[in-house]
Amino acid sequence: MSSLPARVILLAGPSGSGKSSLAARAGLPVLALDDFYKDGDDPSLPPLPGGSGTDWDAPGSWNADAALAAISALCAEGAADTPVYDIAASAATGTARLDLGGAPLFVAEGIFAAEIVGRCRELGVLADALCLRGRPSTTARRRFLRDLREGRKALPFLLRRGWHLMRAERAIVARQVTLGCHPCGADAALARIRTAPVAEVVAP
Repeated sequence: MSSLPARVILLAGPSGSGKSSLAARAGLPVLALDDFYKDGDDPSLPPLPGGSGTDWDAPGSWNADAALAAISALCAEGAADTPVYDIAASAATGTARLDLGGAPLFVAEGIFAAEIVGRCRELGVLADALCLRGRPSTTARRRFLRDLREGRKALPFLLRRGWHLMRAERAIVARQVTLGCHPCGADAALARIRTAPVAEVVAP
């Protein structure tokens, strides 16, 4: 007997909503979708209004095709080489091997996870798609402290981005729901992850 390919649980939500922490609590292998950001010198990066820099919160700053290819490889083969991205440097700095170790499910988390819900569903690899939601003020505080601690960007940028994202959070969640994600808090999301359907077992 052999199992069908593994399946993915896409975990979306605004930046700072707690996706990485929740994914770690789930006890499943985790693919960090933020590692698929484009390098800072990529000419296709979307600009901020007014051209004052790159809009890293726009889906165009992210390589959806590469992320989907990694998910497809993990589902089909159980392992994949993935980029290691340095957000402070705005560049991939290497690669890492992610091995599912035979797990039938894994979590792929990131702010752009909702962008590939439809494509994962079409490929037949989607187990669930979730969008973490909470209080915008709580999300903003968590995001700012994390970004400051990790030195992701300069302080003026973090303040401007934080204010913008806090005001836009409800619209961000609404868009991700439209793309196919189920909105929920952390406890409900964890319960859904733990009861997500795995692939059936079939004879070769």
